[in-house]
Amino acid sequence: MEKKSTSRRDFVRKSLVAAAGISIIPRHVMGGVNFIPPSDQLTKAVIGVGGMGQGHLDYEGTKLLAICDADANHLSSTLQKVGGSVKGYRDFREVLQRPDVDIVHIATPPHWHGLMSIMAAEAGKDVWCEKPMTRTMGEGKKVVEAMQQHGKMFRLNTWFRFKDNFYGMGTPVKKLKKVVDSGALGWPLKVTISGITGFNWKFYWVGKENLAPQPVPAELDYNMWLGPAPEKPYHPHRVHGTFRGYWDYDGGGLGDMGQHYIDPVQYFLGKDNTSPIKVEVDAPQQHYDAIGTWRRITYTYADGCQIILDGENRDKDAAYIEGPNGKIYNGFKSTIPNIEGLINSIADPEEQITVFSESVRTRQKFALNEENGHRSATVVNMGIIALRLGRTLEFDPVKQEFINDAEANRLIDQPMRSAWAY
Repeated sequence: MEKKSTSRRDFVRKSLVAAAGISIIPRHVMGGVNFIPPSDQLTKAVIGVGGMGQGHLDYEGTKLLAICDADANHLSSTLQKVGGSVKGYRDFREVLQRPDVDIVHIATPPHWHGLMSIMAAEAGKDVWCEKPMTRTMGEGKKVVEAMQQHGKMFRLNTWFRFKDNFYGMGTPVKKLKKVVDSGALGWPLKVTISGITGFNWKFYWVGKENLAPQPVPAELDYNMWLGPAPEKPYHPHRVHGTFRGYWDYDGGGLGDMGQHYIDPVQYFLGKDNTSPIKVEVDAPQQHYDAIGTWRRITYTYADGCQIILDGENRDKDAAYIEGPNGKIYNGFKSTIPNIEGLINSIADPEEQITVFSESVRTRQKFALNEENGHRSATVVNMGIIALRLGRTLEFDPVKQEFINDAEANRLIDQPMRSAWAY
């Protein structure tokens, strides 16, 4: 179809021209840039309804207008579920053309996250995106630029820095941040993320090598599912529930859970505006296509703080956070005397907007937005690149590139299929 070969920029440009020609103006700009009357109900569309999208069809006082999926079966079953006036689409670009949609929720595999976020911003939409924020660091930088250029609000869907108990800690992250900010643990700190400290790296997300090509099922638009990813023969293990096992679409257990686990660490260590300067890996040689497992990944920051991802649960007595003066273990057990009294004596961290509809209405950044989300996604993607290359890498957090390593830097911006190139 001609639509499939239309470039990203041409599609957005033609859509905006067409809209202008028939005087369709998005309702959220009627009262000036990004104005939304407080009495108006926000509207949304969900792109990708085969997995994570199922959990986000109804939230925060928004009205669902549209859903989209490259799989006709996913689409039809979800339309039966939501009913009413919700319209289904196979091509997400048609969703972006609708002037009555305020928020686009991107629940696709990660190889689509960056490009769809950028295209949504160009089309005047605010964006709620699943984790990991982007599959590459280069895509992350472009998402940051697009949101700021177009004045759009962005939410990344990992919430542990501001909501709920944090996995094995059995406590919200706010308490951890208050202890760290107090200085009671000393500095620098080491954070160990493992089964011992309460986390699961989900090593079942591995790929299969030498997949034999199979016919594409009639219900799946495989060309659209691939989108910007390299063209490779269809196999059912590449798509839907098992896509996480292939470098082209995600990063295995690290890609799946890494931002959930690492983003709160960036927050309570005060690293939201920077990145580690070094990543070291201990892992088997990785396949060029299918993702394997790893034993250990160690990140080091300029001030000596470290994050250790222990995939083997090697450190049986590991504390979650360890400093020169104390430790905090799984279950929020600590060597610090009267830790609750210490926490109660410290002021709470600065308030953040933790309901996305409030961010959209006030035009104030969400707690986990494109900027700090990009930085925590960068930590994940640094580890993925080091795993793929099988060696230690040094990183410049300001330039956001690897130091004297052309091979690693080529993986920051990875080529997209020509129809979807920036």
